[in-house]
Amino acid sequence: MAKLDIDEDLVRKLAALLKDTGLSEIEFESDDNRIRVARNMTTAIQAGPAAGAEVSAAPPLPAAGDKVSANAVTSPMVGTAYVASEPSAPPFVKVGDNVSEGQTLLIIEAMKVMNPVLSPRAGKVTAILVADGEPIEFGEPLMIIE
Repeated sequence: MAKLDIDEDLVRKLAALLKDTGLSEIEFESDDNRIRVARNMTTAIQAGPAAGAEVSAAPPLPAAGDKVSANAVTSPMVGTAYVASEPSAPPFVKVGDNVSEGQTLLIIEAMKVMNPVLSPRAGKVTAILVADGEPIEFGEPLMIIE
């Protein structure tokens, strides 16, 4: 049996990348070596859009460098936003919907893992700032809940 030689610096770099991006796991492969680093995600993820490919702008959309509205739900990770559970399903929420705390707003796919984004508070969806299948960045505003 071959001796397992672990590159501790690589593990630390991958763990830092998980923390910085908000991902729950990452895998790295080089030649015949492969390493997977994962962390437990026990807290609910906050973020969220909804509604088909609709992007509504009841309030003005934030421009680059503008301060994000206190009512904005932002992305907890880098990934792809999906506003419905599957392509033929209705969106989780749409503009004008009243949502309750903990309700699923959308799904973010990151590293082939589907992460539900839950509403951080009850309120009314006044704007959806992302479209279905759109790539999103960490901290990007996804929707406004007033």
